[in-house]
Amino acid sequence: MNVRINSEWLELLREEFEKPYFAELVEFVRHEYATQRVFPAGKNIFRALDLCPPSKVKVVIIGQDPYHGEGQANGLCFSVNDGIQFPPSLRNIFKEIESDLGTPAPTSGNLDRWAEQGVLLLNATLTVRAHQAASHAGHGWEQFTDAVIAALTESRKGVVYMLWGNYAARKGALVNAEENLVLRSAHPSPLSAYNGFFGSRHFSKANAYLLSQGLEPIEW
Repeated sequence: MNVRINSEWLELLREEFEKPYFAELVEFVRHEYATQRVFPAGKNIFRALDLCPPSKVKVVIIGQDPYHGEGQANGLCFSVNDGIQFPPSLRNIFKEIESDLGTPAPTSGNLDRWAEQGVLLLNATLTVRAHQAASHAGHGWEQFTDAVIAALTESRKGVVYMLWGNYAARKGALVNAEENLVLRSAHPSPLSAYNGFFGSRHFSKANAYLLSQGLEPIEW
């Protein structure tokens, strides 16, 4: 299992990496990669952090766990590799962007372009067994990603947090809502998108806030 993590995050989370639970998590994940089919590729486990160091974070979007279908997960929540059919939630995200901003849906579901502009696309659980949703939940990843959000909100102000669905909303309890913009809506899943995700206009609201902070808006 070949992994790497951005040096800024390493410094910010140094104490977290030294905690007993993290050593147990590493042991569990190594065993899973050695004995099971696990996504994403080991080198991409911390890719969301690698592409978006804390000093560059403008927007945070929180997912639950990686896609568990073949060839889908690439280390960024809601993102899929080039050439992979859009999963339903991603299709609905692009629909809302088109409605909100008039931007037509792209041909690729790879969201690297967002990460490189400062969008932290963080799943609460960073690994998963093939074809077994939430199979790596409850082994320590949630505690680690809580620490990521807590460290970010402590060290940075003026960040937009997009919290889609109840799972992401629980992470939002770690965010200082007075020093950042917190946007909440239903999840973009087909089961809930019509309950408040569609029409939420999170993307234009995020860009308006970034402009008010003197920052470049995101090209969604």
